[in-house]
Amino acid sequence: MAQAQLPTTISPSQSLAEKRGYDYDLVIVGGGIIGLTLAAALHDSGLKILLIEAKVQSASVAKGQAYAIHMLSALIFQGIGIWDKILPQIETYNRVCLSDGDYPAVVEFNTSDIGSQDLGYVAEHQALLYPLQEFVKASPNITYLCPASVVNTEYLEKVATVEVKVAGEICTIRSHLVVAADGGSSRIREAAGIKTRGWKYWQSCIVAFVKPEKPHNNTAYEKFQSSGPFAILPLPGNRCRIVWTAPHAEAKALCELDDEQFLAQLQQRFGDHLGKLELLGSRFVFQVQLMQSDRYTLHRLALIGDAAHKCHPVGGQGLNLGIRDAAALAEVIQEAHSTGKDIGDIKVLKTYEHWRKRENVAILAFTDFLDRVFSNQFLPLVIARRFGLWIMQRVPLIRIFNLKLMIGLKGRTPKLSRIN
Repeated sequence: MAQAQLPTTISPSQSLAEKRGYDYDLVIVGGGIIGLTLAAALHDSGLKILLIEAKVQSASVAKGQAYAIHMLSALIFQGIGIWDKILPQIETYNRVCLSDGDYPAVVEFNTSDIGSQDLGYVAEHQALLYPLQEFVKASPNITYLCPASVVNTEYLEKVATVEVKVAGEICTIRSHLVVAADGGSSRIREAAGIKTRGWKYWQSCIVAFVKPEKPHNNTAYEKFQSSGPFAILPLPGNRCRIVWTAPHAEAKALCELDDEQFLAQLQQRFGDHLGKLELLGSRFVFQVQLMQSDRYTLHRLALIGDAAHKCHPVGGQGLNLGIRDAAALAEVIQEAHSTGKDIGDIKVLKTYEHWRKRENVAILAFTDFLDRVFSNQFLPLVIARRFGLWIMQRVPLIRIFNLKLMIGLKGRTPKLSRIN
């Protein structure tokens, strides 16, 4: 499979020196996948957009991060017009196997459950990032500024001002709206005084790439253990991405093992259904957190993606929620602009907040419920959840409802995803 190449970064020397005092309609702070998706979704909106990214090299690319891409996210990328650039770089999965510890029953989700050729996809970070960067940089209404950092923001009645440091020079940008897409530790959110609620879990996640002896057959696995979920995601080249959740001390101890010892532990958790495993590259560990912002909007400010919320990785929801945020905000902005409304007005932005906050809370609660119920050896709870799996196996309506909820086909869908 051909590997995506990192596009050339736009030089800050074309910077904002010639554009001082120029009013952009929209400034997006954060040029990761979510910020790029918002910009790409607005490429033909007629809005003038500035996208600011601080780092030339993505840390997620360096760590080889990978994600489950749900059906709704794929439809959004298709609606933008970029899916044909992404699809050749990623892997599809057409079966999901859900199991609980040593309980022999396995719940299988298949394409027949939703009448589709695929259930979802698995993409490494760069397989999404680079096509989005190329698409945005080719859009005449979007200025992509990297590396550059935001020094200060101010939200006034008629305009938002953004002080940007680029090539040692500080420029002041005037915009109708600022969008924070700068991650879970969002400086834009914190500077605006928006509070967050949530907690850090007792668990950490170990992520690594492996190559199994046997074909992965485009199957994704979610294996619940008392210490936490264990996911196996198929990738191109018959590789797999493992996401191994365990209590902090256990996760740290596992990462400190040498490769041979780690592989022995991994093989035991992974199982023998795909034969022997080969470890590819480094393994990384990160702490698991649930976070929800008290609000997603202020006058002339909106939060999307991890700047607004974070959830447990079970079910691979995090990135997909951010992609839905971007598509929803793009729709709200475009409709407001087409009717002559001020896109930074809080009344306009509240439409986005009411749409996405309610749906995100539901998914955050569902992933928290799954982790707590399955990472538990309390006997009555074990009996109850295994009865639930037994029911899901035998009642298609319940199985299909849960599948559609997890892949984004429940709730309000953005117009971008409604392909004719």
